[in-house]
Amino acid sequence: QAFLWVTSTLSMAVFRDHFVLEDLVEEMKKQSPALSFGPLQHDGQIAVQGSFPALRVLREFLLLKAKSLSGEDRREGKSHQRPRRKLQEHAGAAEMRNSVQDAPREKQVLVLDTDIYQYMRCFHPRALQGNDVVISGVTEGDITTVCIESAGRKAAAAAQALRAKKTIESCCVELQKILWKERICFQEQSRAEKQRYKQLWERLKPRYPKVLIIPYDTHFDVVGTPADVCGFSEEVKR
Repeated sequence: QAFLWVTSTLSMAVFRDHFVLEDLVEEMKKQSPALSFGPLQHDGQIAVQGSFPALRVLREFLLLKAKSLSGEDRREGKSHQRPRRKLQEHAGAAEMRNSVQDAPREKQVLVLDTDIYQYMRCFHPRALQGNDVVISGVTEGDITTVCIESAGRKAAAAAQALRAKKTIESCCVELQKILWKERICFQEQSRAEKQRYKQLWERLKPRYPKVLIIPYDTHFDVVGTPADVCGFSEEVKR
């Protein structure tokens, strides 16, 4: 498995009061014919799959739609604010950001593929560090949301948050180009079987120092360069 495609789940509910969602989805399909769209769910969510550049174009299209709605609300002189809801983008790449600043401090949000995020934490931890910023990650299955918040409210702190965001983006893009993943299922799901596999990959680890092992209840994932992943997996299977 190579990290070549992005699967995103978009929440369209924010547009419900202004558009017929089915019509908006049809417009999105015409705008982005290279993308594959799943069915529109009752809660307004829709799954979209395709290359990251194509998804980025779709994102910009939806952001323009959202900004136009914000302009309409201001022109109508509404005294209250609508609840702010963001598009939830589940990505295997990095160029995502929070389009609305809800707090005085500068805040940036990236949505990364969980395997890439874990690999970055293990082998490129400095990419997830920055001066005068707080970086945290919340993992939900295949995606991890990374929040970058400035530690202060000055312009310099905001610049540090943006700099940290770009560093993570750059690292993620480079890892996306070189990483490969293979899943090895446990032949048995007993504790003894899992322990044998763990002992095996611990013995192999010195020979494959840049391979990341992510264990689960029924399998474990091997993440690294194609050469390392193939070599490691073949030795485990033998």
